[in-house]
Amino acid sequence: MSATTAPSVEPVLLKVEAAAAVLSMSRSVIYELIRSGRLRTVNEGRARLITRSAINEYVALLEREAGESK
Repeated sequence: MSATTAPSVEPVLLKVEAAAAVLSMSRSVIYELIRSGRLRTVNEGRARLITRSAINEYVALLEREAGESK
């Protein structure tokens, strides 16, 4: 018999700590980005969560800003 492994599934909603790890930033920087409106979040109950699409949008914003400064 061969061992089967379940396919890995990346979460769609990330806690601040996980988003910080994905973006290689500190928690405090993530909270500042949220406060400034540069990184969108959603709330589920008392939890503040960051969507993968919000992270992708933030990265695209950084790329656009980098292109403008050239």
